[in-house]
Amino acid sequence: MERHRPLSALLATVLAACGLLVSAPAADAADVELARNGGFEAGLSEWNCSAGSGAVISAPVHSGSKALQATPAGSDNAKCSQTVTVQPNSAYTLSGWVRGSYVYLGASGTGTTDVSTWTQSAPDWQKLTTSFRTGASTTSVTLYTHGWYGTAAYQADDLSLVGPGGDPVQAPAAPTGLKAGSPTSTTVPLSWSAVPGATRYTVYKGGTQVTTVSGTSATVSGLTPATAYTFQVTAGNSAGDSPKSASVTATTTSGGGEPGGDLPAHALVGYLHASFANGSGYTRMADVPDSWDVINLAFGEPTSVTSGDIRFKLCPATECPNVESEAEFKAAIDAKQAAGKKVLISIGGQNGQVQLGTTAARDAFVSSVSNIIDTYGLDGLDIDFEGHSLSLQNGDTDFRSPTSPVIVNLIQAIKTLKAKYGAKFVLTMAPETFFVQLGYQFYGSGPWGGQDPRAGAYLPVIHALRDDLTLLHVQDYNSGPIMGLDNQYHSMGGADFHIAMTDMLLTGFPVAGNADRVFPALRPDQVAIGLPASTNAGNGHTSPAEVNKALDCLTKKTNCGSYQTHGTWPALRGLMTWSINWDRFNGWEFSRNFDAYRW
Repeated sequence: MERHRPLSALLATVLAACGLLVSAPAADAADVELARNGGFEAGLSEWNCSAGSGAVISAPVHSGSKALQATPAGSDNAKCSQTVTVQPNSAYTLSGWVRGSYVYLGASGTGTTDVSTWTQSAPDWQKLTTSFRTGASTTSVTLYTHGWYGTAAYQADDLSLVGPGGDPVQAPAAPTGLKAGSPTSTTVPLSWSAVPGATRYTVYKGGTQVTTVSGTSATVSGLTPATAYTFQVTAGNSAGDSPKSASVTATTTSGGGEPGGDLPAHALVGYLHASFANGSGYTRMADVPDSWDVINLAFGEPTSVTSGDIRFKLCPATECPNVESEAEFKAAIDAKQAAGKKVLISIGGQNGQVQLGTTAARDAFVSSVSNIIDTYGLDGLDIDFEGHSLSLQNGDTDFRSPTSPVIVNLIQAIKTLKAKYGAKFVLTMAPETFFVQLGYQFYGSGPWGGQDPRAGAYLPVIHALRDDLTLLHVQDYNSGPIMGLDNQYHSMGGADFHIAMTDMLLTGFPVAGNADRVFPALRPDQVAIGLPASTNAGNGHTSPAEVNKALDCLTKKTNCGSYQTHGTWPALRGLMTWSINWDRFNGWEFSRNFDAYRW
């Protein structure tokens, strides 16, 4: 039996017979796949991963034989991106498969509302999908995937952008306006004008590539003091790189305290008990002798271990009857600064445990520390985290790429403070040997290897901030025996201990015996030796005669004992002591010896 034809079909037949049927409008251009090498079968071709964070792996994969794996670091979220051409006023669908924690997929430069989607946890492959519409004049968008700062590596595969195609991407023009800012002894800041269509910029030093960034500025570090360098920059995108820009030349300074300003060539650092009383007695700021070049106010303390909120107040008059008023204290700080001294707020101490385990705590730390610095007109910050404030987490085995949130957030917080206050910001650290030199033996072996996860936990902080660090004065006291680069254990109280511990900082050392992970040497002007001012101030007091032997050996290669140093460092910055109050209690023996020593 013949089926009845639909009325619409009959009507069309009639209209066609009468010559009245009008053709329907042509369909929009067919949607096409715009993401290039979305399955990473051609390696990282077409993709640019920040800070060299990306690699192609053969397992696990979602399909095919390869996938992307990208590893975030403390200041990098492992963003991998490519720019594609699109049509204005058009709809697009972005999708991809990911594995890992806190993995993002998104598109920027859409001309309307940029989009992203993410997963908090994907132990196996999970598909992410989002969509967007381009703006009236948009001809290209940037696709990207990234993880989160300090988290573990993530994987991505089969990334796709479907929609109307556009014109081929063109390589950008060469950047213009390349300028060098104010150099330090080891760094040169550079900036240049943005180039349309560029998704990356590559910086060259003397014709050699040194770094790639996504923005229009970069700081080249690791330079030699008092040396002229020539720089150029190229702009790039998925189509390739531009010619190099015109060159700019900058000369690094001769050193002498940078970063952090104009410290004397050899400085004495001391802690002033400003917020509490103990057996040493209270010392007013105005009564601190001129011997002290850097005065660390002890302490700014947290409102709770995890809050990140730091507060500072002068010792209560009930505990310190001779405490000065706030106005007198501020006036004394001004007078010290007018005399060329630096006054810092020190955070932590034995009882001030600080754990910046969240971004909220990190931001509270920045805000509250800034408030203290601004209230008292201070010159910078001293980090004196002890106890369990810093510790590694399982898998945190490379100091160059920390994953522990308390470490990552601290690095980010200090970088924010440094950026806010600029080149004259004085940054010092006072870790115990446990947190630094013990990394020579145990870094990354943590509780999973039977060792304390705090061993060496300052190393990623020091390394990430070495270009911003004014002084590192490790506490060579309250410590057990530590193995030096001679593979011998050295104990507190004598010259050899200070020589061995300081030589490690000035020479560099393999971390936990791994020759592939060598902690680089610090500059001698960044290093001071930390000592207790008297037998009352801490275990490991060293007599003035032994202190002088240590200085002789490190700066002149004379008076050395059993430990043989790997160099001679006349630019060693000086000494730090706990504390000014205890030195006063001990008749100023420590500072008088420093004043009398000549090198």
